[in-house]
Amino acid sequence: MAGFSDQANEFPDIALVPHPAVTVIFDLGDQPFVVEDDCGSQQRERVIAGLAPNRARGRGLARSSECLQLRLSPMVAHAVLGASSELSGTVVALDDLWGREAVRIQERLRAARSWEDRFAIAEAVLARRNDAGRAVDPEVAFSWRQLVASRGRVRIERLVAEIGWSRKRLWSRFRAQVGLTPKRVARLIRFDHAAHRLAAGHGAALVAAESGFADQSHLHRDVMAFAGMTPTAVADSPFLAIDDVAWPPRRTSDS
Repeated sequence: MAGFSDQANEFPDIALVPHPAVTVIFDLGDQPFVVEDDCGSQQRERVIAGLAPNRARGRGLARSSECLQLRLSPMVAHAVLGASSELSGTVVALDDLWGREAVRIQERLRAARSWEDRFAIAEAVLARRNDAGRAVDPEVAFSWRQLVASRGRVRIERLVAEIGWSRKRLWSRFRAQVGLTPKRVARLIRFDHAAHRLAAGHGAALVAAESGFADQSHLHRDVMAFAGMTPTAVADSPFLAIDDVAWPPRRTSDS
């Protein structure tokens, strides 16, 4: 989780670069900002951005803004949110899944005196709901870990062989519990790695070669498909520039 504060309203309109996680946003400012996507969905205050939302953007309505963001792996999101396939490719209201509890949590977060208190509140809520939620199939969790560990470059045939399922069964169960097919997740993970390398100042040709793309044109097509912008524009994304600070790398990749 990470806390963001934009007192100067430097980013009144900003693209949300897709990430291989489900993002939950609690708006803690005095006036709400809006998160919308190309599908026509428009949400505010308590928002979920599913895996690979369709060109989602955050639009500020106030002179300053403050929010708490949670990034959940699909393994955790399945248990905590109680939905997976319904969330992919769009933004939805957290209230639709948590009802009045979402409002009560937001009120507690706003009343907290420090970011540490806010993080503690959010962590307790996630832990409680995760313990009460339904876990994904072990085979799905294993496949997810392998995809992340290989940065999206493991072959699906290898996963099928290792878990002992048919390709059709893996496709169906993975799609139902993660929200995307294994192949789509592999592309998203490769895109995420490439986007961070671009933001770090590496050239597109080098990034394409080291991230598993056939060539620079292939990288360009996938960046446009996921982010709706060119590799050059992705490299200049302000959120990617601070990503390693807001979201320090974890030693494990399945939670």
